[in-house]
Amino acid sequence: MDEKERFESGLAMRRKVLGDDYVDRALARQNAGAFDTEFQELITRHAWGEIWSRPGLDRRTRSLISMAILVALNRDDELRLHLSLSKGNGVTRAEVNELLLQATVYCGVPAGRGAFIAANEVFAAEDGEPPPR
Repeated sequence: MDEKERFESGLAMRRKVLGDDYVDRALARQNAGAFDTEFQELITRHAWGEIWSRPGLDRRTRSLISMAILVALNRDDELRLHLSLSKGNGVTRAEVNELLLQATVYCGVPAGRGAFIAANEVFAAEDGEPPPR
């Protein structure tokens, strides 16, 4: 597969996981000459075209793995994005809860606390509720 094919494959997977609105906004910024244009192309080709498109794991499993890694790295902003996408990838809130509990044990209480705060905020927004305090 050449780089153009990998980009197209990645773009299709990115749309499946992130949704058309999210990807269209990123592409609009790219087309406007945004500073991160090359970064966006890189992650589309490699993260989405090379990794998320591989047949070895389904989207649900990749979603769970991604969230666990983001907890471990204390990347709560990116975790929020993946939490908001998790339902579309077939992950239930009960599974997210289990993942966060297990990650808390292996990653530490501060990482788990941040992850639960992020999850509470994302799920409250999805339910049309005010963010928890």
